[in-house]
Amino acid sequence: MKPDRYAVVGNPIGHSLSPSIHALFAAQTNQAMVYEARLGRPGHFAEDVRDWFRNGLHGLNVTVPFKEEAFRLADHRTARAQRAGAVNTLWAEADGTLTGDNTDGAGFLRDLSARMGLDPANRKILILGAGGATRGLLEPLLHAAPARLVIANRTPERALELVASFAGLAGATHLEASGLDTIPDGPYDLLINATAAGLGKDALNLPPGLLAATGLAYDLVYGPASRPFLDWARQQGAARVSDGLGMLVEQAAESFAAWRGIRPDTGPVLREIRQTLEAP
Repeated sequence: MKPDRYAVVGNPIGHSLSPSIHALFAAQTNQAMVYEARLGRPGHFAEDVRDWFRNGLHGLNVTVPFKEEAFRLADHRTARAQRAGAVNTLWAEADGTLTGDNTDGAGFLRDLSARMGLDPANRKILILGAGGATRGLLEPLLHAAPARLVIANRTPERALELVASFAGLAGATHLEASGLDTIPDGPYDLLINATAAGLGKDALNLPPGLLAATGLAYDLVYGPASRPFLDWARQQGAARVSDGLGMLVEQAAESFAAWRGIRPDTGPVLREIRQTLEAP
């Protein structure tokens, strides 16, 4: 019996850790499956993906720059994918139609609560950036009922658009938008960097005093790209900092559970992946 086939598509894709993560999940849960990385062709995404599924692919993860195209391609979308406006997980239904999901927000929240021990309820949260990454986080974060959530972006209008889109989910949360140069005074319990710029070459020039004494600074990226922001946060006295590797593993586990009906134990997988990344 041949193993079921899964893949991740992106461009570029050679750096992807997803094949290693899913191989560890499969070994841990005794699942007969193979998972590979596939280079997406700009302008041919939809036809390629349809062809892959017609030829026996069971499920597909989608990364940059194809998440919005995957959203348009999906015949059905989960509620969280619909709200995020992007799809990072696809699978084929029995009738051949494709269902799209977005596991990014759930993966982030699980990493935040289970690994970092931070419950967003009644907390003050600042998110830097108003792009697709932030859109994917907002629904689960608002469901967790923080006291205040500020979205700060270079172009305040984009942050205002997000606030308007998600106002119906805010409940008792004070949800607001600002520019990066007009961030409301802190301190914040959780500071999330969802920008592409970080604090390196294209510095954000953030004001001091944003982080509470017990605050957590979290960058959605991992590896060297996360270091400028996390170094800045340490200089600001952050009690804890985290890159996005835990989120990557947790969102992958969400996809795996949707495909295989079993949730892997992410702790050992995260430790092994991080050891591999940090090996000399």
